[in-house]
Amino acid sequence: MGKPLKVGIVGCGAIIAQYLANFRKLNDIDLVAVADLDPARAQAVAEQYEGVRAVSVEELLAADDVELVLNLTIPAAHAEVALKAIAAGKSVYGEKPLAATTEEARQVLDAAREAGVVVGCAPDTVLGTGLQTARKAIDDGLIGAPISASATMVTPGHERWHPNPDFYYQPGGGPLLDMGPYYVTALVTLLGPVVSVVGAASHTRSERTIGSGPRQGEKIPVTIDSHVTGVLTHASGAMSTLFMSFDAVKSKSPNIEIHGERGSLVVPDPNHFDGDVELFSLGADAWETLPVSAGYVDAGRGFGIADLAATPAGSEPRAGGALAYHALEVMESVLESARSGAAVSINSTVERPASVELTVLTEVDALQAQEAS
Repeated sequence: MGKPLKVGIVGCGAIIAQYLANFRKLNDIDLVAVADLDPARAQAVAEQYEGVRAVSVEELLAADDVELVLNLTIPAAHAEVALKAIAAGKSVYGEKPLAATTEEARQVLDAAREAGVVVGCAPDTVLGTGLQTARKAIDDGLIGAPISASATMVTPGHERWHPNPDFYYQPGGGPLLDMGPYYVTALVTLLGPVVSVVGAASHTRSERTIGSGPRQGEKIPVTIDSHVTGVLTHASGAMSTLFMSFDAVKSKSPNIEIHGERGSLVVPDPNHFDGDVELFSLGADAWETLPVSAGYVDAGRGFGIADLAATPAGSEPRAGGALAYHALEVMESVLESARSGAAVSINSTVERPASVELTVLTEVDALQAQEAS
């Protein structure tokens, strides 16, 4: 792949705005084309981003100047679009999850390997200063050997704000598959791969009421479990507890908390790129906020693509397909365990992605940092 990496986007929904804002700052990313099943949405994006053309999906996949396809379609279409891009000789980077099922995700990875192209996948939030500072604290031994972790995500439901929330309550949705990728990817980055899981799940309502937009007041069916808990056993011996809910109202628990022999860490929201990391050391009198010490500064969605572009040929990107596949298998297995009542072994494994040194990627951020100093 060349520099700058030439990118085409398939899917021009709400999430694209965050990618566009960061692409404008990243010199190694050159957005050249956008496509959507609704041509008007693609045209609207092209009109606000200089040098970008709106085309059909077929035209984008066939374009000679597109090296990587950014797949921002709904989860049910992730594998289909990725496989078409790979068949056209393009590398792919997708929004989470990698695919709706591990079976589809395996097809994507196998096709990419045979075609000699690269697969990347969100979330890239783990590359920001929040999670990477926590990672460095663990690697530097500030809490000693990790023993356990807890990960908590509580919201009363996305239908309260999302105008078209149907897919959150259909197979492939739910709190675990929707928000779990942030938390499971963070836990694997911090503590290493998972070898087995135990899960339990439930749902409180058979339908939800849309709270905003043109469909406000419309009721939609709930066909998945909307409250999921799981215990993950990592290869290191550490255990993580997941608590993911679209049913509960609020929580004061940290998004992620890591406990070790010599200390405990409060880790910032894994859906964000930054945030404070707090440490309580054995024998201390109070929590201390650690200085930012690792990760991409002022990162946002799309930094995983810039990181992928800088990854040496033949190496796995930090926000790569192998990590996304492992996270998906962990989540799928938690739900399988919830159905069967038995522990489930995880077949895949993955190396902890390489840590990110404290890095400024964008010229504007570098200039601000220089002025501040």
